[in-house]
Amino acid sequence: MGDLAVGARSGHEGPEERPERPEESVPPAVEDDVTAGSDNGGDSGGDGGRDARDGDGAAPQPKKPRSFWKELPLLIGIALVLALLIKTFLVQAFSIPSDSMQNTLQQGDRVLVDKLTPWFGSEPERGEVVVFHDPDKWLAGEPTPNPNAIQKGLSWIGLMPSAEEKDLIKRVIGVAGDTVECKGTGPLKVNGKALNETSYVYPGNTPCTVDDLGGQFKVKVPEGKIWVMGDHRQNSLDSRYHQQDKYKGFVPVDSVVGRAIVVAWPPTRWSTLPVPDTFDQNLSAAAPGALGVAGAVPLVLWRRRRLTVGNTRVSGPGTAG
Repeated sequence: MGDLAVGARSGHEGPEERPERPEESVPPAVEDDVTAGSDNGGDSGGDGGRDARDGDGAAPQPKKPRSFWKELPLLIGIALVLALLIKTFLVQAFSIPSDSMQNTLQQGDRVLVDKLTPWFGSEPERGEVVVFHDPDKWLAGEPTPNPNAIQKGLSWIGLMPSAEEKDLIKRVIGVAGDTVECKGTGPLKVNGKALNETSYVYPGNTPCTVDDLGGQFKVKVPEGKIWVMGDHRQNSLDSRYHQQDKYKGFVPVDSVVGRAIVVAWPPTRWSTLPVPDTFDQNLSAAAPGALGVAGAVPLVLWRRRRLTVGNTRVSGPGTAG
């Protein structure tokens, strides 16, 4: 009996001869480690289990996304920078303060002005509606709005029209080299060609105004300047009535902010601001050299005809002699 007991003990020394036992259940603490995302097989007794824990023994937690309120200042900052860049280089909103451009524009309209094309050397063209800085106290005596701090800030970034800048809006009638004239009640002429302005001049107005303050004029636009007029001809203090200032009523091209391209507000007034068809005709001033050539051609032909009459060597047989 004693040998049997010894043999039994010695027979269990190798692992292959150990009797199978039911698999032991995994302690709950190990399961918690695996659920928390351990990469070490859930062995709570090994080094991997310790590495997967924080210094205080707690399992690592996933990073929480920033709250909306923490992200908001960054979003606002980006929006302000973009708005400032758009205002400076692309488009800017302006408010119409008067009736001088009726019915094309009404008082209180908001227009968007293209500021991009002037950066590429584009200059105002006939028929365009443009915004420009006050050339020489055109707005003297006009009331100046007193905006609050919020309005000033929104104006600075271009989200609201500026109340402090002295800007005007008119239609370009003549560019450098053009001769613009008004006699009687019209029509208005550019380089001797009459404009048909019924599509944009205020109903009931005449193209030209009969008065001795500037309504009757004939001017030639110098280089680097434009001549502007309001669509409400009898209610617009435009180039006609500033011929005594330092620019003689002309507006420097450098003072032009940009072209008004669309009425953006109110929604019921939304519309584009195209160039009227009357400006599609050839209004360019003829060059002096071209006029000289045109005048010389008939004279040359007449002289040639006179010399050939009676000269048989030139005109040939049968010519009267």
